Amino acid sequence: MGHTTQGIRNVALVGAAGGGKTLLAESLLLQAGAIRAKGSLARGSTVSDFDGQEKSLQHSLDPSILTFDCGSTRIHLLDTPGYPDFLGRALSVLEAVEAVAVVVSATSGPDAITRRLMDFARDRGLCRLVVINKIDSRDAKSADVLLQMRETFGAECLPLNLPANGGQSVVDCFFQPHGAAADFSSVEIAHTQLVDQVIELDEQLMAVYLEQGDEISPEQLHDPFEQALREGHLVPVCFASAETGAGIGELLRVFTRLLPNPTEGNPPPFLKGAGERAQRVTVTPDPGKHVVAHVFKITIDPYVGKLGVLRVHQGTVRPGSQLFVGDARKPFKVTHLYKLLGKDTVEVPEAIPGDICAIAKVEELHLDAVLHDSHDEDQYHLRPVTFPPPMLGLAIEPERRGDEQRLADTLHKLTAEDPCIRIEHHAAVNETVLYGSGELHLRTLLERMSQRYGVHVKTHPPSIPYRETVTRPAEGHCRHKKQTGGAGQFGEVFLRIEALQRGAGFEFVDDVVGGAIPGQFIPAVEKGVRQVLTEGALAGFPLQDIRVTVYDGKHHAVDSKEVAFVSAGRKAFLDAIHKANPIVLEPIVHLEITAPASAIGDITGDLATKRARINGNNTLPGHLAAVSALVPLAEITNYQTRLKALTGGQGTYAMELSHYDPVPPRRQQELVQAYRPRAEEE
Repeated sequence: MGHTTQGIRNVALVGAAGGGKTLLAESLLLQAGAIRAKGSLARGSTVSDFDGQEKSLQHSLDPSILTFDCGSTRIHLLDTPGYPDFLGRALSVLEAVEAVAVVVSATSGPDAITRRLMDFARDRGLCRLVVINKIDSRDAKSADVLLQMRETFGAECLPLNLPANGGQSVVDCFFQPHGAAADFSSVEIAHTQLVDQVIELDEQLMAVYLEQGDEISPEQLHDPFEQALREGHLVPVCFASAETGAGIGELLRVFTRLLPNPTEGNPPPFLKGAGERAQRVTVTPDPGKHVVAHVFKITIDPYVGKLGVLRVHQGTVRPGSQLFVGDARKPFKVTHLYKLLGKDTVEVPEAIPGDICAIAKVEELHLDAVLHDSHDEDQYHLRPVTFPPPMLGLAIEPERRGDEQRLADTLHKLTAEDPCIRIEHHAAVNETVLYGSGELHLRTLLERMSQRYGVHVKTHPPSIPYRETVTRPAEGHCRHKKQTGGAGQFGEVFLRIEALQRGAGFEFVDDVVGGAIPGQFIPAVEKGVRQVLTEGALAGFPLQDIRVTVYDGKHHAVDSKEVAFVSAGRKAFLDAIHKANPIVLEPIVHLEITAPASAIGDITGDLATKRARINGNNTLPGHLAAVSALVPLAEITNYQTRLKALTGGQGTYAMELSHYDPVPPRRQQELVQAYRPRAEEE
């Protein structure tokens, strides 16, 4: 049966691990008749968690797309992972939806991940709905969790229904607010609060309500309800049990009747152009206009190949359509379109605005690509998402010699799928470092490399990216002269060096006058200097924050060659460095920790043992607190494990490079002594 844009609902299930998102998705699929029986996490039979790693872990690792029909409504439901390590994967797919259903357990309430997801959805203009799951659990505290949500996220969190019969069912507070008694609060009070909150945005309806006291029907409330959702003036709360099915039918009714369709949600934040000159552009859900679609998920399977999952925002995509990827000049042809239900794909004849579909075996597709069928939409892109920075690193190398290229290809595939992976090659220590969001993230990546791609690696902690610099001005000189019969080599260089401000980098200044060094040889001198910059002079780490000024030299009309001035520049620079009191610098990171307020004392005490400088702490809603500190990276290379122990697994942190400072003298001595044998061998 065909569908229209007005009949589409795009909803993402998000929330902390353990909230029950995957089983909630199973219950919704069963209620809508999309599956015949509800799957089980223990048996590995859920529609969402179909990957082998997910089945063994019994938790979602990647977002999955579940497309199904509920009556005349087409629902695209996105089930996202809840572990903190995979927060970036969850955030990356929220560009495809109008509404976010934040799933919270009735046994534990909101945590730091819930707060980050609620804040992200609000900042991106997404409509928010809270689902309090597990209301039938023996440890359920539904009333307390609702109160915590209101305290944490504001009084706009209002229940659309309430638990009844000890969590075995729910009673409606919106459509038919005259049912049975609830387990707590009052249906009538909840209904009045909802109506009062919604009609604040409609002066005409408010006047009717206040003057006549008439009952306001759900149909009259529809438009101001949608406006309240768009503006964040209302965050509806629904109660449910994915285990027993309580509240699932009511939740489906909320999806189909109250959540916005693609014409009603806030428009996607498309921009045209780059940098500060980028201008906001309007993309309308009109099936007759030029195609504009966004690729929000990439999956690479060794057997199926690359699968790009996209949301159509404007126009209609059909098999045979010619689409451009970003600013590419050459289009690709769409051969097949698929709708997704977990791992299953079903070919569809077209995708209209609001639809989520997949295209297979198009190598040009990449994460965050904008597809279009006209050059009028060149340079279109969505406002970038700020992902949690991948800070935990692991140095990797192939177990077997000769697998270096296979490893490189595999890493390329992993980074194409996951926005929170970073690969760095540290030339100074010849290390390839895989950065992820945490231990679990890195472990699953290594397992995927082994199980999916057959690439086995050895790992070890990465080396700390130390740097070197100088602390006082100095001069250096070298005369390079070599005679081997026939034409020789000659070049002489005088230079001076001085320290720059921390973080200033490197400057090379040509101050030679009178042609003492001909202009064609100055780049050769700089090349020799830059060789030392990369290799280091004191402990084998790159040099930074130095200005090198070449001011004099000599050349020979016959014997002067580029190689001679490269060597002279290199040795003159080394000569100057050893006179300039060189030191080793260590990276200092800005660490931001969010944890239960009760653990803050232990955290700050622990940081004090790691040469940290505490900048301050703040109290946050939901009995949380944040600590800000500057800490040497070398002291917190395995901090996630330590924080987990201090907070019972409830603490999260983010860090970014702040600056470089001198290492303690004893540590510098150790680094220099470790480098000397290597330098002598070379």
